[in-house]
Amino acid sequence: MNRPLSLTERRKAATQLDIARAAVELFTEKGPDATTAEEIAARAGVALRTFYRYFRNKQDAVGPLLASGGDRWRELLAEAGPGTDLPAALEAAAVTTLTPADDAAEEGLRQTRQLLRAAQDDAALRAVWYRVNQESEEKLAPLVAQLAGPDADPLESRLLAAAATDAIRIALEVWATTDAPTSGPGSPVELALRCLRSFRSSPSGGASRR
Repeated sequence: MNRPLSLTERRKAATQLDIARAAVELFTEKGPDATTAEEIAARAGVALRTFYRYFRNKQDAVGPLLASGGDRWRELLAEAGPGTDLPAALEAAAVTTLTPADDAAEEGLRQTRQLLRAAQDDAALRAVWYRVNQESEEKLAPLVAQLAGPDADPLESRLLAAAATDAIRIALEVWATTDAPTSGPGSPVELALRCLRSFRSSPSGGASRR
């Protein structure tokens, strides 16, 4: 299990998230090209040097917001015990993570859609999205191996982590190309479940236990 964050780490994470939200707001209002790092820092209420302490460029600033869903997904999955039915646990965690529980969560999904649409024409923003997913997969892999138990096939555990991460990524990317709602048919959770279930019955769809 991960150790609790210190007060300093929590403050740092909160500042990063404030900057990320400011970046998303400005990207949505003006587009990435018309937005500057100075404007993002001003919207977030921090000095420009603070912005560059945490982020290399303006596109990089949205990383914490894009990563928040994956963080929540892994937190929920970690609550499952060793030897759990991993595909089922992954599905359950995805449903909770991608189903907006309130207006703020629904707005967060809409902002993600705007960012993914903008990323189609912004290579730097697209690189941030792929990096976030790669990091999420790397964090998920040892958790999957731990939950699968000591007798699980390491290759299958790693493959399951990669496939599950890509399932969520692809679901969000496809949803972003549509005007489907945040819940119901065509929503992120509906698409994610379709993706996750497409490999559940395959030979590598779960970490085997010998």
